[in-house]
Amino acid sequence: MTVVRDSAPARLPPPLPLRLADVALVQALRGWGWRPALLGLDRALPALAVAVLVLGVPLAWANGAMDLAGVSQLGRYCCLAVMAIGLDLVWGYAGALSMCQALFFTLGGYCLGLHLCLHGPLDGQGIPRALYVVSSEVGAVTLPWFWQPFDSFLFSLAMVALVPGLAAFAFGWLAFRSRIRGVYFSIITQALTVAAWLLFCRNDLRLCGTNGLTNFTELLGCSLASPATKLGLYLASAALLIGTAAFALWLVSTRFGKVLVAVRDSEARLRFAGWQPVWFKSAVFALAAALAGLGGALYAPQTGIITPANMQAVESILVVVWVAVGGRGTVTGAALGAVGVNLLYAILTTHLPKLWPFLLGGLFVGAVLFLPEGVVGLWRRLVARARPAGALP
Repeated sequence: MTVVRDSAPARLPPPLPLRLADVALVQALRGWGWRPALLGLDRALPALAVAVLVLGVPLAWANGAMDLAGVSQLGRYCCLAVMAIGLDLVWGYAGALSMCQALFFTLGGYCLGLHLCLHGPLDGQGIPRALYVVSSEVGAVTLPWFWQPFDSFLFSLAMVALVPGLAAFAFGWLAFRSRIRGVYFSIITQALTVAAWLLFCRNDLRLCGTNGLTNFTELLGCSLASPATKLGLYLASAALLIGTAAFALWLVSTRFGKVLVAVRDSEARLRFAGWQPVWFKSAVFALAAALAGLGGALYAPQTGIITPANMQAVESILVVVWVAVGGRGTVTGAALGAVGVNLLYAILTTHLPKLWPFLLGGLFVGAVLFLPEGVVGLWRRLVARARPAGALP
């Protein structure tokens, strides 16, 4: 039997506001030798970003240009960017808008947080101080059985990725197998987040209720208050971000990544061709959850606390905003949006706290209306205009 393949649908030209913005930027750059400069900058940007993260920030701290609090803050933003890259794989490439990425981020933080609590302040019976905070019977506190394996760092490190990854795969397989997609998938993932938040807020779950896991003092024998440990955690976060971005860029260039794009563009046609989109969507959903768990694990020791507030529904909505502003389906845009929006948040909440909610809403609405491909999409269009006709990208 011969299968007739439909031709790909013609791409519509960019909307008028985008075309006007492109022309305005090109006219502003014209006369400054903008074409070779823009192409050179485009080629140098990845190496420049890596150099700033790995060398620039530590040198700035060593020379006194940046304090240790700023280094730790940037390290936390790197962890959030890893979570955003995971969402970009699910939403930007597979076309499934997940609203529970912060849940998996918090699960990873809890897995390492249990280990940190067990190696923090203890009583004479080896009970972490965090458990006494929510106990009504101080003399009858016992260590829950599921805490005990987390005394091992290697076990905790494995659970950081396995717990959110396996939970996401089970939930995703059931949802995708039932062909839940579009806005219904977004709603059900947000409902999962709210249900998990309510569960983690309960004291009888023995995870310290709304207070969360606290009293982190050391990691692998190193004091978390030490400048060397804080710098090491930042470097680990930066390395995780760089490695995650490189892995995601490689993944989307493989056959697996091309199948994800096919799922996003026409899942019905892919299913008709004999593929099983359920497994691909479940796999990338689990991968995104595992990446979020790794980011949450490095986030917890840098903040000193992990609570159910980190998994609230609004936190997952913020991740969507980061990806939309940076550029959905670009990988680098997700990381840029996460770091950039959070830096903007830190600046405005310090100087103009009342302006931030309006700016955040304006960023999201503006990205949807005027920059549907995000900041990275705008940059790529400018680079395409600068490239000579017939040149390969």
